[in-house]
Amino acid sequence: MSDPPTAPPPQETPDALGAYPRLTPPQLQSLREHGTTVEVAEGQVLVRAGEPLDSFFAVLEGRIAVTDGDGRQIEVHGPGRFAGDIGLLEGQPSFVSIAALERGSVLAVPIPALERIVTSDPVLGDVILRAYLIRRSLAIGAGAGLRIVGSRFSPDTRRLLDLAARNRIPHRLLDLDGDRAAETIAQRLRLDVADLPVVIVGGSRILRHPSVAEVAAALGIANARPGPSCELLVVGAGPAGLAAAVYGASDGLSVVLSDAVATGGQAARSARIENYLGFPAGISGAELAERARLQAAKFGATVFAPAAAEHLAPADDGLTVRFTDGTTLSPRAVVVATGMEYRRLAARNLERFEYTSVYYAATVNEARECGTDPVVVVGGGNSAGQAAVFLAATASRVHLVVRGADLGKDMSRYLVVQVEENPRVTVHLQSEVVEAAGGSRLETVTVEHRPSGDREELATAHLFVFIGAVPATDWLGPGIQRDERGFLLTGPRHGEPDDRTQPFETSVPGVFAVGDARSGSVKRMSAAVGEGASVVRMVHDYLATGGCRF
Repeated sequence: MSDPPTAPPPQETPDALGAYPRLTPPQLQSLREHGTTVEVAEGQVLVRAGEPLDSFFAVLEGRIAVTDGDGRQIEVHGPGRFAGDIGLLEGQPSFVSIAALERGSVLAVPIPALERIVTSDPVLGDVILRAYLIRRSLAIGAGAGLRIVGSRFSPDTRRLLDLAARNRIPHRLLDLDGDRAAETIAQRLRLDVADLPVVIVGGSRILRHPSVAEVAAALGIANARPGPSCELLVVGAGPAGLAAAVYGASDGLSVVLSDAVATGGQAARSARIENYLGFPAGISGAELAERARLQAAKFGATVFAPAAAEHLAPADDGLTVRFTDGTTLSPRAVVVATGMEYRRLAARNLERFEYTSVYYAATVNEARECGTDPVVVVGGGNSAGQAAVFLAATASRVHLVVRGADLGKDMSRYLVVQVEENPRVTVHLQSEVVEAAGGSRLETVTVEHRPSGDREELATAHLFVFIGAVPATDWLGPGIQRDERGFLLTGPRHGEPDDRTQPFETSVPGVFAVGDARSGSVKRMSAAVGEGASVVRMVHDYLATGGCRF
């Protein structure tokens, strides 16, 4: 009697887009200078899902397997390959388990040493960083990592989804309104309504009805706590704020960079930015934000997010900023880079669906939620055009609703061409959404053609709104001068003799404004980066005078 057939050994995961490169012998030797060789036995676990990471692992001999929180094998790496993703550099717990498939050896490099390599070695560091960024994108697209169990129509669930999306955490919604797996988990965990939503970290850690702060802490997002004082506090971590933090810290200032939700701002929500200088093939907003965050940390800036600033006041020796979590900082200077908040659409009954069916970003997370359903995009600028083209790759139909008569008035020409040539995109010019309808979820929106008054009902459960924004400056209070639209006024005040106020300084000494929150700014990402870099010189001048202008 012949022996039963044995299963073939698992093969190495094919490299995808540079996600799984093989390090060269010289590169491995460079890593050896910072790490130690560890002998491993077959089946030995190096990392468990949900636990914090303390080392980077590269394979020297044998093979290692990477499994997700559900125990499914997702990667196999042989000699020269390495495990992990960008979360390893950001203090996040592992979303996967790593174990040896056979006897061999691995090179273990402590995380602090890896951080120095990534930010100082232009060749080896970029190989690792690029692979980690691509792996994170692949994990997000696959819905790996975090599990959120709840109803997609629950505001609490939407807030957790937004936290995960804005911080680029791989996650998947197990929707109680239509996912049998969600029902099975709810029964197994004996969940009741008060427990929902539930967050599952690493396949085993259960958070019942957690707050945003609790989830952020569990994911290591808010792992950096600032000291009581600093030379420069940057509030808002979009492109302008990130630039100010990078250049301020690289100039030797003690810098704290804060944001209410996550680094990247509106730019991080762009699937692909094609008109940013130096990236002819385009770059995702998330990747740009990740790289900038690592740069800021490299130069010593403390990244404090999520942390929402709620009050600013002058103090005897500088300024005081209070955050909603009770943290109080005393910086000598503040750069306000809080950008703008999205305008809400004034359509009848739409407020009923605001937290369940209305989106203000179009990333891979929103596309996955929408699936092949038809979607409606409102807006006539670049953000709306980018969203329409991106969503058309998966949605059965995209309706782009534009108030203006000319698509090219506020949209870049290259986007106009992409929109007009896409067979899945229908453009409704001189039109607006006037009403929303549905039961527990959005089912239809009514679009009115303004010149004729004709109305058309469009079937959709997903409405994307890109109609501009208002400055996010309410937290500063009334004691700072604004223009008629609420944007912060900066620079010398006309009619005031010998006014030495810096060009980006507000009416409050030591408080500067850059990017979209500043009156008169150019609403472009490249302009925001330029302002963030330039304001650092003004902060230096202000600090050099001891905070005095005269």
